[in-house]
Amino acid sequence: MKLAVTAPDRLTVRTVPIPDPGDLIARLPHPSALAWIRHGQGIVGWGEAARLTLPGGHDRFDAAARMLRDLFDAAAVDDTVNVPGSGPVAFGTFGFDPKSPDSTLIIPRRVLGRRDGHAWLTTIGDDTDPLTLANPPQAPTGLRWSDGALPEHAWKHAVATAVDRIRRGHLRPDTAPPPPRPADNTGHLGKVVLARDLTVRADTPIDARVLLQRLAARYPGCYTFSCAGMVGATPELLIRRTGGDIESLVLAGTTARGDTPADDQARAARLFTSPKDREEHRYAAEMVRDALTPLCAHLTVPDEPELLTLPNVLHLASPLRGRLAADRSVLDVVAALHPTPAVCGTPTDTAMDLIRELEGMDRGRYAGPVGWIDARGDGEWGIALRCAEIDGTRARLFAGCGIVADSDPDAELAEARAKFRPMQYALHG
Repeated sequence: MKLAVTAPDRLTVRTVPIPDPGDLIARLPHPSALAWIRHGQGIVGWGEAARLTLPGGHDRFDAAARMLRDLFDAAAVDDTVNVPGSGPVAFGTFGFDPKSPDSTLIIPRRVLGRRDGHAWLTTIGDDTDPLTLANPPQAPTGLRWSDGALPEHAWKHAVATAVDRIRRGHLRPDTAPPPPRPADNTGHLGKVVLARDLTVRADTPIDARVLLQRLAARYPGCYTFSCAGMVGATPELLIRRTGGDIESLVLAGTTARGDTPADDQARAARLFTSPKDREEHRYAAEMVRDALTPLCAHLTVPDEPELLTLPNVLHLASPLRGRLAADRSVLDVVAALHPTPAVCGTPTDTAMDLIRELEGMDRGRYAGPVGWIDARGDGEWGIALRCAEIDGTRARLFAGCGIVADSDPDAELAEARAKFRPMQYALHG
């Protein structure tokens, strides 16, 4: 696949302040929704002023940034709001694997936004009323579920194989394992993230707006997103750029919520003190620190993780904050970060090879970057987790788990089931 660009020679963009629009998702006029919402704030979009479809390759983020810069620089922009997300904006979703051609960026014809007391409407092209509800959302019906690439028993076998490879230093099965040691730069495998998928079919085409409404209501602290059929609510902020300031939230180490407050508290304590989960988290946090340090004039990294509590799971979390040393767009920082050990493993190339060998599927855009960028280079990008890829009447759900030397296949399967629940709820209600 070659880089494909569908765009006019010049974008004519107008952003104006508006009264508070209320529920942003409820304003989306038809199912082909674009969205990035957290705690009711963010942006939604619809229509297409331009679309970029990118081939695979390690340079896909750089190629996207260059093409968007050309489109934005040539645009005629009238923006009286001038906040992150106003003016022309591109929503994007990238393939997880550099070999995947499944990456798309869309500049919508309409963007409705709300942030820090500001509300605005951006229009590209004609100035007709964009807020008319063309197609009322319809909940999916007649859902029929099936396994994806691997049934549960086969996926547990893949986990067991990964554990064995980690313990043996990723050597051949007939080779005696070396003494345990942490991952290093010699190719010794310390962690790999294995994902599995589920498939569901509905009687009629699945409306992304229904899923967005349900996810935003149940998981308000997550980033509820939709772009080119990829819909979900991710807890993980890969990077936010606001001027020269950046923020990232690393999540690795997970347990399901308890059935009672006492059980919940006990699970949280076990997670926080678990050597296995702390090791998994350390890999992810250190990689993000190492990737951001060369880009930053200063960077604040916590000494130990904190607990992030979501309705269905508990995570170990490390928030990082910094100041960029040079003028880099948010996509430049995304390129430096992806893929993190939280969704791939460490060392990256070794883990990626094992994912290709054991998962039995192409992840597509699952666990890839998803988010938005504006003409200033500001933006917010998460990792596409707790999500599904919607294609007409079909949806493909994903869940992944970090595998280290002490991982147990049954426990990892239970964790994957917990991570499927947000999207299962979004579909069933």
